[in-house]
Amino acid sequence: MSGATVLAVGAAAGGAYYLLHTRGTPAETAQRFAAAWQAGDKAAMAKELAKPQQLGAYDQQRSGLAVERTSIRLGPVAEGDDSARVPYTATLALKNIGEWSYEGQIDLVVADRSWKVDWKPATLHPSMTAGQTFQIKTRWPGRAEITDADGDRIDDGTAGGSVQQLVGFLDKATKKDVAKLGSAYKVGQAVGRGGLQETFQERLAGTPSTDIQLGGKTLKTIEGSKGEPVQTTLDPQVQAAAVGAVKDMEKPTSMVAIKPSTGEILAVVNNRGGFNRALDGRYPPGSTFKAVTAIGLLAAGMSPQDRVTCPKNANVGGLPIRNSDNEAFGSLSFLDSFAHSCNTTFAPLAHSKLGADKLLDAAEDVGFNQPLNIGVPAAKASFPKAGSDSELAAEAFGQAKITASPLSMASVAAAIADGTWRPPTLVPSLKQKAAERKLPDGVKEQLHAMMAAVVTKGTAKAAGLPAGTHGKTGTAEYGTGEKLPSHAWFMGFKGDVAFAVVVEGGGGGGKVAAPVAATFLKGL
Repeated sequence: MSGATVLAVGAAAGGAYYLLHTRGTPAETAQRFAAAWQAGDKAAMAKELAKPQQLGAYDQQRSGLAVERTSIRLGPVAEGDDSARVPYTATLALKNIGEWSYEGQIDLVVADRSWKVDWKPATLHPSMTAGQTFQIKTRWPGRAEITDADGDRIDDGTAGGSVQQLVGFLDKATKKDVAKLGSAYKVGQAVGRGGLQETFQERLAGTPSTDIQLGGKTLKTIEGSKGEPVQTTLDPQVQAAAVGAVKDMEKPTSMVAIKPSTGEILAVVNNRGGFNRALDGRYPPGSTFKAVTAIGLLAAGMSPQDRVTCPKNANVGGLPIRNSDNEAFGSLSFLDSFAHSCNTTFAPLAHSKLGADKLLDAAEDVGFNQPLNIGVPAAKASFPKAGSDSELAAEAFGQAKITASPLSMASVAAAIADGTWRPPTLVPSLKQKAAERKLPDGVKEQLHAMMAAVVTKGTAKAAGLPAGTHGKTGTAEYGTGEKLPSHAWFMGFKGDVAFAVVVEGGGGGGKVAAPVAATFLKGL
């Protein structure tokens, strides 16, 4: 009986027999089409069409609105004899703008006994007719400001050259910028170039209020949001003191100051424009690195009172070693050999008591080989593990292949001042990549005594440094030839301010770089 009924109904309903022999379902076809639309796969979309069509409108929607992601959610199928409708909600994530959702429908018909998409422009958007295009019209908020630690603006062109080097500047957007930033931006619009302006472009610019238009008619307005200010850790007084200290130097001179208790960068100065030597310079640290070697030696059980020797010449692994000005001090305390910066003490000690692994550990405890994330380009301090005894000996007093910037050496000084190395920070809201590292127990107090001796009776005695300064001089040779030129270094701390200064090609650290630090500290 039931079979007869089906036949009777089938005969009466003409199309039903046809439907029973149709491959697939409208829902399956719509799902394949929607998945291909989401993936931006026009070839797969075209396979689902009842009639061949150009689907360039999908590319135009994506480029015209800077679509980053498309999500299509299908509703329930409404089915007739040989046609069907599937409603959808399209959600487009638009770069720099936000999300836009709209509703439409996919019409389907039976063609060649399969369910196919009956495509027309309205399939992409219900208001769309042939030849129309999507575009956006934007209204940008005022750009947010970059400030110092006190909240005062440093991006209005009135701050000194060193600060402007950090901040960067505003420039006209190029086609390349627009391709990177999204079509909410237009060629010629102001965008950040260099420094913090470029790093934090999207945060400072905010998002525009945006009209989404089709054929000139506004379909939707998305409200924008104001830019967020970027606050730095720069301290205007410390910065001014650092500028005053380097400005009259004839050679390229750079300085960084850091707050040891937090790792915050208080000042960054270069007396020459262009390349930011203070952050991105790669110099051999010379004898300032003896402070790092001393960390290793103190951790290995030495004390400042231990008797050591400082002969005129030494030889480790075939490397002949001498002191600055060929000095010799005979038998003296470890503290005094540090104060007088004896290469002929430190190289043999590093060889006998540390070895390559322990010296590497000491270096990495104060930031060497650690990633930096300060918001502008900064070279990480590099310490390759010594591959031979002679290389280890040279590393003990900051030569061989070690490189560091004033930023890195200021962060070494800050670690010694506080007892903990902290990744240097310029923008507190930026997440750091490196973890804090504590110095080995007991090292801090002993090294403080040794660094005080550098200032009271050692290589920085004549520099005029104020009482309470702890430091280490460095004379770092570079280049090739018989008589090598040298960079002048001084790094140290007083109270909660640590610093490092380098004078490029300046000569002796005690004579040239330490007086710069003295001027800086007096300026505070």
